[in-house]
Amino acid sequence: MRSSSALRALAPVMSLLVLTAPVARAADAAPFASVVSDCVNPKLFDLPVVQVDAPRATLHLAIAADEHTRELGLMCVTHLRPQSGMIFIFTRDDKWEFWMKNTLISLDMVWVRPDGKVDAVAAKVPASTRTTGDDAVARRTGHGLYVIELAAGEAARDGISPGIRLRLPEGLTGH
Repeated sequence: MRSSSALRALAPVMSLLVLTAPVARAADAAPFASVVSDCVNPKLFDLPVVQVDAPRATLHLAIAADEHTRELGLMCVTHLRPQSGMIFIFTRDDKWEFWMKNTLISLDMVWVRPDGKVDAVAAKVPASTRTTGDDAVARRTGHGLYVIELAAGEAARDGISPGIRLRLPEGLTGH
């Protein structure tokens, strides 16, 4: 997952040591059911995982909190387990654009404000292949401190829509 030039220009994000919420490792929680091995970042399976409560589900989300991890995101993942995905943590509540290069599955993208309120949902963002031309790769923009990526259709199944509040772990909100 590649993001806009504004994302690449960010200073390093909060250290994961700052998080006070209990976390597991992605390998233990296994949100990524399958990946393309010659394309994926091997550290994907070592990312910490947090739980976020949605209206109808508890989500298990790998944390992407530094520039490199946010840039790679869910590239080359071929399947996500139900109610699993990734949460991107940014340094400020702002407008963020995602460029979905090498994102092999269709995703739902959820932009979340610092208080857990869902600002926007981009449902069923189309996948790209490894050979999709850059100009044909999907781009989506929204406003938030966090962006959550789930398998396409998962946001609606879990009751996630603009205006609802997700319960985020305390360490993610800085409270």
